[in-house]
Amino acid sequence: MLGKEIVIDKEKCDGCGLCVTACHEGALALVDGKAELVRRDFCDGLGDCLPACPQGAITFKEPEPRTAMGPATISLECNASLSSGYQWPIQLALVPPKSDYFRGTLVIAADCTAFTLDDFKRKILDGRPVVIGCPKLDERSRFDKVLAILSQNPIDQVIVVRMEVPCCRALTNIVTAAASQCGRKVKVTETVVSRGGAIVLPDAPSPPSGMIRLR
Repeated sequence: MLGKEIVIDKEKCDGCGLCVTACHEGALALVDGKAELVRRDFCDGLGDCLPACPQGAITFKEPEPRTAMGPATISLECNASLSSGYQWPIQLALVPPKSDYFRGTLVIAADCTAFTLDDFKRKILDGRPVVIGCPKLDERSRFDKVLAILSQNPIDQVIVVRMEVPCCRALTNIVTAAASQCGRKVKVTETVVSRGGAIVLPDAPSPPSGMIRLR
């Protein structure tokens, strides 16, 4: 779960199912005639289900802070490097929030896209810095990491590259939300890759200005 946790008031819920339809991640289902969060790990915490509920049965709550697992903690530090136009590391969990290669146009791609789209480096990267992550599997802290990257580096555009599947739309939502909170203007565009390995939106990795979404 990437954002706040949702709470469903079973007394208010009338079982209309509108929230289930509104949840593109498939986290909600009707159980015994009432809406229920059946896949907490699928929920992106962005609240698409809230305005869909006519009874006001869905609310947010802050997630409980995590406790340390044992007395010792392990710190992993990766030294970022850029070679031949491509940098390492690239995983969102591993990249430093501030780096010399984070400038200009940044590509934030869903993990699957590089393996699904043929010639990903030439078609998408073309020497741009890149960060990869999964909107379904990554945690709330990943949103905070994107916000930190956009806030601390001279990035003026982000190209979001995601799969066409509904759960991957959350990646665009995460980046758009971070761009709106980073304190300056950052253009966000979207490239969508089909399950068959083709770019279905837009036709090129640098689309016209404004948000582009696959409906």
